[in-house]
Amino acid sequence: MTGCRLSVILLLVAAVSSCCEGSNKVNAQEKAKYIFLFIGDGMGAGNVAVTESYLSYKNGKIGGEHLTFTEFPVFGMATTYSANRQITCSSAAGTAISCGEKTNNRSLCVDPDGNRMESITYKLKRDGYKIGIMSNVPINHATPAAFYGHNKNRNAYYSISQEIPQSGFDFFAGDGFLDYYGDDNKEEPITDYLERNGADVCFSLSEYEKCKAGADQMILCLPSSRGQDSEEYETGKDTSSDMSLGDMLATCLDFIGEEAPFFVMCEGGKIDWYAHDNNTVTMINDIIGLNDAVDVAYEFYLKHPDETLILVTADHETGGAALGGPEGKSKRGNNVNWEVFDGYSFEDAIALDKKKLQELNLEANIGWTTTGHAGGPVPVYAIGKGAERFSGMMDNTDICPRILCED
Repeated sequence: MTGCRLSVILLLVAAVSSCCEGSNKVNAQEKAKYIFLFIGDGMGAGNVAVTESYLSYKNGKIGGEHLTFTEFPVFGMATTYSANRQITCSSAAGTAISCGEKTNNRSLCVDPDGNRMESITYKLKRDGYKIGIMSNVPINHATPAAFYGHNKNRNAYYSISQEIPQSGFDFFAGDGFLDYYGDDNKEEPITDYLERNGADVCFSLSEYEKCKAGADQMILCLPSSRGQDSEEYETGKDTSSDMSLGDMLATCLDFIGEEAPFFVMCEGGKIDWYAHDNNTVTMINDIIGLNDAVDVAYEFYLKHPDETLILVTADHETGGAALGGPEGKSKRGNNVNWEVFDGYSFEDAIALDKKKLQELNLEANIGWTTTGHAGGPVPVYAIGKGAERFSGMMDNTDICPRILCED
């Protein structure tokens, strides 16, 4: 789905100042009542540019088509280095965004000495905010876990998952859990543990509708056969529903309502996975999927423009995607030949091997510099109450205090 054009009135709304005046104290009258934070895992500026070029091609143009979030009136860039590496990993970057402090690669909401740090979610929960956390990758993967978990090892998935009930947060959704039966594959199913400790766990929208009334903590698990990193359940439950990120967000809003203030973190986690593969088609598909979720938040914003803040950013860039082939070797010169990818469905593209992907990218004139992460700054797009605070250059540790009006 392409972004809708923003009207002049939205620019006027975005110009309203929150006037935080340097206070280090969280003030409920200053920060937004409704806060949406979208994180496109691995979604650097190059990944976004490739996606918008494709959308332009689909509409018969060289350029000019935009995602909803790239039309937001406020734009900034955030550096992403971790405490011990120029090129961060998702857990360190998620921690920097969530806690406002740097940590080492592979650590999760603990400092380099192993001391626990406090996420924005816990601060807002104390202020009466409802909290929603969701991703289209496993709920205990690095980025969603950075908003509730603490561990020196991001791969301690079972232990991290056990912090969900302790958090007291209201809504979780994702593509299941890694280490479903524990690190040694001998523990009780993590969903059994969660239910035993007060959570309501559902495996489809129909189950959610049946159990949402009276539930204090909702966990919506949606295992998917596409998840290269996720494990299949053996629960006997109906897992046929394959919800999009937009569906997850709409369900979250249905559950938490709008009477109380809320903070929602929504991650497009598979953007990173497909960028690691240099798979142009599937990466574009998931950036569009994240944009569809942003559309859900944007519709909410239109109803509450004076109280809502929407942020869209990335934890880091992955793949070094570019409009232009590697070393200028493409036969296409200064053109991008999107026709090369015509006829490749998502399912077709995800099945392609590395050699075929390289051939297609070269023929199309799409460049990839790495199959790993890259260390450049990532974009920050903002609209709504306090959006002006996210303009210009910043570090990823600045995002949390600027949401809270603490800087």
